[in-house]
Amino acid sequence: MAVPIAVLDCDLLLYGRGHRTLDRFKLEDVTDEYLVSTYGFPRQFIYYLVDLLGDSLSRPTQRSRAISPETQILAALGFYTSGSFQTRMGDAIGISQASMSRCVANVTEALVERASQFIHFPEDEATVQSLKDDFYGLAGMPGVLGVVDCTHVAIKAPNAEDLSYVNRKGLHSLNCLMVCDARGVLLSAETHWPGSLPDCTVLQQAALTSQFETELHKDGWLLGDSSFFLRTWLMTPLHIPETPAEYRYNMAHSATHNVIERTFRTIRSRFRCLDGSKGTLQYSPEKSSHIVLACCVLHNISLEHGLDVWSSPATGHMEQPEEEYEQMESMDSEACRIRQELLLTHFS
Repeated sequence: MAVPIAVLDCDLLLYGRGHRTLDRFKLEDVTDEYLVSTYGFPRQFIYYLVDLLGDSLSRPTQRSRAISPETQILAALGFYTSGSFQTRMGDAIGISQASMSRCVANVTEALVERASQFIHFPEDEATVQSLKDDFYGLAGMPGVLGVVDCTHVAIKAPNAEDLSYVNRKGLHSLNCLMVCDARGVLLSAETHWPGSLPDCTVLQQAALTSQFETELHKDGWLLGDSSFFLRTWLMTPLHIPETPAEYRYNMAHSATHNVIERTFRTIRSRFRCLDGSKGTLQYSPEKSSHIVLACCVLHNISLEHGLDVWSSPATGHMEQPEEEYEQMESMDSEACRIRQELLLTHFS
């Protein structure tokens, strides 16, 4: 006796009636408000990412229903901005949670490959001078090429034996070293450092230090807080200001350096996968580092597209561990001379 064979609709089984399949979801079918609320960015920004990353995301496949670059990008943006692989996110574009995870991995690597294109110090003299002028306009601090600081991003424990990622609060994290300009555009981002390392050690070992000590800008400096050593290219605040000039220097330093804290808040607010509110990043340190860097790339691209409104502080659980620093004063006499000259020339 013949047994009737039913032809089943896989999308119907997985998602139910009325679900939008991969083939049916189109960016032009939804409003900008929907895209911003669900994926964090408007339509034209998403189209730009499709053009930028499309070739990297269009891989040969034996499957008849390969996930399009557009859908992969929406899945990744949904995760970056919400910090969640919730089924409703996949439902919106017609893919499973497992496919969501693969999409995030693909888009993350495509963005990391382009990090140097979007995160770098300016090289031509006119742009460097404009950079200094922008900083000077904030609080009167001259010669500033960028402000530098570290921020921690929570990750899952790599394994029971590896304590190198345990920070001062007893949580596993990456300690990420970043530099930004006066608008919050990132000029450098090193996202792979273990959370146990103090900020001064991260900077000491970072590519940024080698970059400044061997090849970059001899006529300017970065601003760093008291967790760093004073260097010829890194001006720090005075530990105990005594004169009016020293107080003015410290006030200008603090007001200018605050830009990096606002930038960290903006990145965490826009990319909730980093703020700890949905839990830690559930990846290895290397993959977590790549996700942080991918978000940094997107941050800079968003500023290029005019999406540069400073966000309100994020409310995530992962905050910067408080450093118990001793004042990291330098024994570098040349660095001390440069800071003293700066005090006499501009703040006396």
